[in-house]
Amino acid sequence: MNRVRKFFSSGFWSLINPTYELKKLQSSKTYNMETHKQLVIGLFGFGVVGEGLYKVLQQTPSLKAQLKKVCIKNPEKKRNAPASLFTTDKDVLLNDPEINVIVEVIDDADAAYEIVSTALKNGKDVVSASKKMIAENLPALLGLQQQTGQSLLYESAACASIPVIRNLEEYYDNDLLHSIKAIVNGSTNFILTKMFEEGLDFRQALMLAQQLGFAESNPKLDIEGFDAVNKWTFLLTHAYGIVESPENILFNGIQNIQAGDARVAKEKNHQIKLVAQAKKLQNGKVAAFVLPQFVKQDDHLAFVKNEYNGVVIESGFADKQFFYGKGAGSFPTASAVLSDISALRYQYKYEYKKLYHHKPHELSQDVFLRVYVSFDDLQLIPRDRFEWLEEWHAQEERKYLVGVISFRELKENTWWKENNTSLILTPDPVIEDVEIRKLKKKSLELAGII
Repeated sequence: MNRVRKFFSSGFWSLINPTYELKKLQSSKTYNMETHKQLVIGLFGFGVVGEGLYKVLQQTPSLKAQLKKVCIKNPEKKRNAPASLFTTDKDVLLNDPEINVIVEVIDDADAAYEIVSTALKNGKDVVSASKKMIAENLPALLGLQQQTGQSLLYESAACASIPVIRNLEEYYDNDLLHSIKAIVNGSTNFILTKMFEEGLDFRQALMLAQQLGFAESNPKLDIEGFDAVNKWTFLLTHAYGIVESPENILFNGIQNIQAGDARVAKEKNHQIKLVAQAKKLQNGKVAAFVLPQFVKQDDHLAFVKNEYNGVVIESGFADKQFFYGKGAGSFPTASAVLSDISALRYQYKYEYKKLYHHKPHELSQDVFLRVYVSFDDLQLIPRDRFEWLEEWHAQEERKYLVGVISFRELKENTWWKENNTSLILTPDPVIEDVEIRKLKKKSLELAGII
């Protein structure tokens, strides 16, 4: 088919002489290497990712990108680079007319926003790895990109080495995108893997993650789901054109997962993962959340272990596609930053097609979720707020139930996060409003009430 298509578009000569097409491209302005933007980089941050990028740039001379200056906070700290490369004055980078790309890989969201916004206003393109900064300032950053015409790329902020944003932008039309689910936090995935495969309890697994550098000394952002929901905030924009603040998305972390929950999962031949999900509903809206979930052994995400990330995208014609790669670490994150820097040579920008070129989708709370809830004290569980209960286990030391509850109940209340209560989604947890009405009607019919 490709050869036939080439015949009609370029004539018989291109069919018998393949070099004809290449020569045509090479002679065109769009292919001319002279049109590639020459990159002069100012880097903010020289921690794990910043130093990783410095080393990667040294190993990729073909990129022809010059790292001119690095802005750091602590000048006394010993670093594996020439002292002349560093400064503590951010304006040296932001006001240098030769620097046309600012790369920002710091962990202070407020400072990062000031750097990024100033750089864009000063006519510089920006590459950022700060997911918290992007999630909390997304509407303002969208406005700045339109106002200045500059590019802001942040692939590394999502799933490090996995190019999920570029694929959502360029490959998937939102009318065909049925769902996306992902493991987007390597720290929590490492902990859950150790709980399952080595029988560690939560605290033991967390300590091991900290010792190996997969979790921070203060791991709250990872463990309680904040990091994952920040990433999901802007991935929803690229997937469905949804612009929301993180606090408007239902989420929780793995801080209440118990060894008993892991035992129940094994009995059911499941694993437990912290899964970010978005599903297009029958009414055209989208249900989105980040919650622990039982994952079947044949699910793509069951394959994702330790610090790795995984993304499963389901579309109308391509069915399911699975992306897998390291979600943390110096070089995996630096490789994504490098990819964005490379794309700037071609003046690449996110088009936000689902936001600007389609009718954006809206989030919906009019769904129900099938959940597993384990607890110590029955009195603290509002059983009357469940639509129905499917399982009830009160004899075990760690009691649990399985039932169906409204999305709004979880969004508007916090009992399911408190008092050592653990809530885990079942596989395929979403029940749409239409479906639940049918189920209720069927149950009433079976009971002979209607």
